[in-house]
Amino acid sequence: MNDPTVFALMITAGAVGALHSLAPDHWVPFAALARARGWTPARTSRLAFFCAVGHVTVSALFAIGAVLLGRGAVEAFGTTLTTLAPMLLIAFGIAYLVFALWRISRRKILHQDEHGDPTAWGLFVLFCVDPCIALIPMIIAASAKGWGAVAWVTVVYEIATIAAIVILVRLAHAGARRLQFAWVDRYGDALAGALMICVGAFVTLVGI
Repeated sequence: MNDPTVFALMITAGAVGALHSLAPDHWVPFAALARARGWTPARTSRLAFFCAVGHVTVSALFAIGAVLLGRGAVEAFGTTLTTLAPMLLIAFGIAYLVFALWRISRRKILHQDEHGDPTAWGLFVLFCVDPCIALIPMIIAASAKGWGAVAWVTVVYEIATIAAIVILVRLAHAGARRLQFAWVDRYGDALAGALMICVGAFVTLVGI
């Protein structure tokens, strides 16, 4: 890519993609649920990858929609979703916590099903309804240079975001697996639900 403007937008998109992935709601839920459910690193990484793909795809569609339909309405709708996303995470955490406590009281064992796990699908939906609005102005700027520039900026953003999320999840999961305590094993699901509630509340208060 010889155009310095497009190159600068690509670098910016990559940086934004990686940095916004540092927000705790992008990786803490995976580590908490993986530790509680006993997911392997490979399974956790696959789930993080597919959730990240959903996240960046929706973000890119919003940004391209802003080019085609106008920035105002699309950005406003995306901002509304971004505001609601932490609240949905809190609701998800509350539901998971209540279910975990009920299961503990009944001494029920939660059987694992990789393909039909509602927890995994819940995370996927949460990521898809939380687009990165910061991508919109970069895509709009790139559109002045043609759709080829839009494609380059989008691809760099997606690669950076997906890579950052998967790496952060792997690191957090490795750390969580070191917590070898009986009470963590017994109350892991309840702790995961409580942690998701705390993360959602933190993101809401801080506004990230």
